[in-house]
Amino acid sequence: MIAAGRKGDAAKYYLTKIIGVPSIIAFILRLTPNWSKMKANAGSLPYDAEIMDDGSMPAKQVSSITIPTIAIAGEKSPDMLRKATHAVADKLQNGKHVILKGQTHNVSAKVLAPVLVGFFTA
Repeated sequence: MIAAGRKGDAAKYYLTKIIGVPSIIAFILRLTPNWSKMKANAGSLPYDAEIMDDGSMPAKQVSSITIPTIAIAGEKSPDMLRKATHAVADKLQNGKHVILKGQTHNVSAKVLAPVLVGFFTA
């Protein structure tokens, strides 16, 4: 789809077939201002798919990370995304898991910035 210039179709396919978003949500997303951003970024989807392989977390690689790392999710993000950040933080040798209250997957920079500043200056 990307090679054929069908970025919108590629984004919809990724959302529904790879991530598992219901088709109605993908349809609604097409009506939002974010859809143009999703299409603009669709060219990276083949690379995302290559890196993610079967979509499972590379636990061995993640557990080998020794530097302090923070895994952050929005409280209102889909459950699978919140669980994924928790799973990553649990596997990290020096990981921290943070849930941002009231935030969705599209976290507000005003909410995120103080958390990052606190983490990097601690």
